[in-house]
Amino acid sequence: MNLIAKDRFETYFEEKLWEMIPAIYRHEDGLADNPGVLRGLVEVMAQQAALLRRSQDSLWDDQFIELCNDWAVPYIADLLGTRLISALNKRGRRVDVAKTIYYRRRKGTVRILEELVSDICGWDGKVVENFKRLARMRHGLDPHPASLAGPLSRTQPGGWADLRTASASELADGPFDEYFHTADMRQHRGHKGRYGIPKLAFHLYRLTSFEVREVLPFNEGGGQGFTFDPSGRNIPLFVRRDRADNWEQWRSAQEWELPTPMRCRLLGHEEYQIDEPLIDELVNTFSPALDGAPAAALQSLRNQRFRNRERLLTSLIATGERTALVDDVNVYRALLAHALASDCGKAALLRANAGDEASIAVDAGAPVGLISRHRIQAGQLSNWTAAALPETQLVISPEEGRLLHTGAAPGADHCVTYHYGFAGNIGAGPYTRSEVENCEPTHPIIFWDAMNPGINAGQVHNDRVNEIGDSKTYTGISNKNAVRRLTLQAANGERPYICLTQNWRLTSGVDDARLSLDGLWIGGENTVLNPGQKGIEIIGDYECVVISHCTIDPGGDIDARERDILPVPIIIRGTIENMYIVSSIIGPIFTMPSGSLERLTVQDSIVQAVGGGAALALNDTALILNRVTVFGAIEVHRLEASESILTEKSSVTDTQNGCFRFSAAPTTSRLPQPYESYLFDNDTQHWFGSRKFGQPAYGQLSETAPKPLRRGAENGSEMGAFSHLINPIKLDSLKAKVAEYMPFGLIPIFINET
Repeated sequence: MNLIAKDRFETYFEEKLWEMIPAIYRHEDGLADNPGVLRGLVEVMAQQAALLRRSQDSLWDDQFIELCNDWAVPYIADLLGTRLISALNKRGRRVDVAKTIYYRRRKGTVRILEELVSDICGWDGKVVENFKRLARMRHGLDPHPASLAGPLSRTQPGGWADLRTASASELADGPFDEYFHTADMRQHRGHKGRYGIPKLAFHLYRLTSFEVREVLPFNEGGGQGFTFDPSGRNIPLFVRRDRADNWEQWRSAQEWELPTPMRCRLLGHEEYQIDEPLIDELVNTFSPALDGAPAAALQSLRNQRFRNRERLLTSLIATGERTALVDDVNVYRALLAHALASDCGKAALLRANAGDEASIAVDAGAPVGLISRHRIQAGQLSNWTAAALPETQLVISPEEGRLLHTGAAPGADHCVTYHYGFAGNIGAGPYTRSEVENCEPTHPIIFWDAMNPGINAGQVHNDRVNEIGDSKTYTGISNKNAVRRLTLQAANGERPYICLTQNWRLTSGVDDARLSLDGLWIGGENTVLNPGQKGIEIIGDYECVVISHCTIDPGGDIDARERDILPVPIIIRGTIENMYIVSSIIGPIFTMPSGSLERLTVQDSIVQAVGGGAALALNDTALILNRVTVFGAIEVHRLEASESILTEKSSVTDTQNGCFRFSAAPTTSRLPQPYESYLFDNDTQHWFGSRKFGQPAYGQLSETAPKPLRRGAENGSEMGAFSHLINPIKLDSLKAKVAEYMPFGLIPIFINET
């Protein structure tokens, strides 16, 4: 079945069949030497009856590709003659079958090739015909070239690059490249062999843009400057994915519609246009000041496109009505606010919530309000200073993830909403978590309080499901001394940040206690008054500890106050039978002499130790790694690893038991007998897009990683934490469909932009 059934058919048929058996046999089944054998047989029969009933119920649905079970997809595809892609790419296969006729009717067009990227892989992409990027004489059928003036100007076809435009150099070799190139007949590899008449470039955006709402920014100390990231890291802001899902109205994507790191010049890209409705609104609002000559002056500029604010100002002055249109501050600000074109970078990235207001909330001693877009300016804030225009209230540096208030200091509870980029749903994040969606909290939801920004002991019940209902920053959390069945989770779609002011001690109150943490980002405070590392201490006797979709900060960076962000270790001082870490990013885990951990299972996660220490120091533990990337060494008693990457020399005490399959590790490591694994003795630094937590490419394999890592998983995917995304398999599927629907004679090249 596509979904786990909740119809309880097994229970229904089990009881029905059991009642059909004579009572004497049921009675004897309970008194036999092996009681329950007959009941067990009935349970097996009930399971098969439930499967048959569900199959009958879904017979009608199995005739439709949108509703059918996975087994029926190839049969529908056979009716259409669809060339099926890999069965591992279930979503892409189903979409391919559903849209086969749609694709065939539009075969050979750029729109279909660009649509395939989204349908087959779930990524975003932009397709570029590279013959249009060749330096050549301009043909009469070519579109008329745009003017060389303006912040996003284009060079003349076949002409020299306009080096006066800095923005164009930032776009070089990308999908929005404004330069023209000589023909390159070599086979595509990296930046070589991209440009030629038959070359068709697919620029792929594999990272996802995640939106976090109502986050408390990190104060850099002066009260004016903040980082969007609540831990104080400098992270690039990401562009939200903003493409229309209605492909019937297809057009090629603009830069501000693709999930990619936001450029400063893109955020500062302003274009203005004065139209008839705006003129009427201004005249009605500022009458009689704009009656007569000022209104006629605005009419003379009607439907003209101004490529920046300076051109708009110059044109307004040239009308001869400077006093009414420019010197009057209210009129000029209204023009800046309402004449901003909807198809420019600033208007698209600072989306209006109400009128001309952007989605940045502030509280500067007055009621919380929103800053108008024309008062927001893009700039560089490396030293927390910026040359702001007179009407500017806020400067944003998207490449550093910083913002600076140039007016009154905002209140302590002001918040921001922004997007960050990451490869998948690993660690704490604002994505949907089905387990939490189906789990109702049994204790009142915790919300942030400006008067008490921490989490007190009374807010977390030792035997309940406790939920944090927002994405605010909680400074400090009280120790728990009588844990029984404690669950602390973030609400679905939220990413709260808990900043520890001391070691967080979780002590069990009964034998075989249970502890679950879900969706939390836990970091540590490192201030002058409270320096040093903060950790999570697990004390007492636990049957099971589960850490799911959490980020236990691995550190390795500095914050906006130039202080080290220290890792938050998990310190085991008690006895734990089983610990599960699922889809999480964590720092080091180690046991103290008084603690023990029998079995640790890590799945689809990243474990990191900064500074050369061991990531997992668990000498008496049986460790199971499934699709895990470990930045650091491991020291365990027994190891079962599958599709995992160990970047540092590791040591396993019991090498006679366990396994090391489809994984990678240094040749100097002491491991169980490897099977279909990659042992290396070279530098691994360039194998990953980034090893610094907070960066978009953190833990993502780079294109320079060895092929055994990029294709070495058991199913042909990559090794490591993102193996479950099956990106190599998706790329193979895309190549197969592109070859099917691409015009004859062209050569496709695939370029990973993120």
